[in-house]
Amino acid sequence: MAKKLTVALMDPPYETGTTTTAFRIIDAALRKGHEVNVFAYEGAVNLTMAEQAPHANPVKGTSAEEEAHPTTKDWVAALFKAHAGRLEWINCGLCVDERGAGNWIDGPKRGSPKEFAEWVKASDATIVIPAK
Repeated sequence: MAKKLTVALMDPPYETGTTTTAFRIIDAALRKGHEVNVFAYEGAVNLTMAEQAPHANPVKGTSAEEEAHPTTKDWVAALFKAHAGRLEWINCGLCVDERGAGNWIDGPKRGSPKEFAEWVKASDATIVIPAK
């Protein structure tokens, strides 16, 4: 039986390994047929920023193509593509405004902690992945 999972993320892209772990948990739950709600709070609103771009590594002398550095926006876009209809993502509007992070990929929506509270009440489980 499908369950509903709510995940709150707070870390900005590339700062800790917890973001990658959260993406793996989200993907695993979706692959098992569960519905997943993601509430991006604080720096996590930058996970879906449309302007993210892979970069070269001048220390190693490699190009952006050779590095094949993934961006978090591409990971999130892949989750939406693979699991359409079972993933909802809200970027906290307060957090977006204070960071100027309003231009994101297709899929995420703007919301508030009110939606997060509603999701928690309607979910079978909630995971909060805090910043340090």
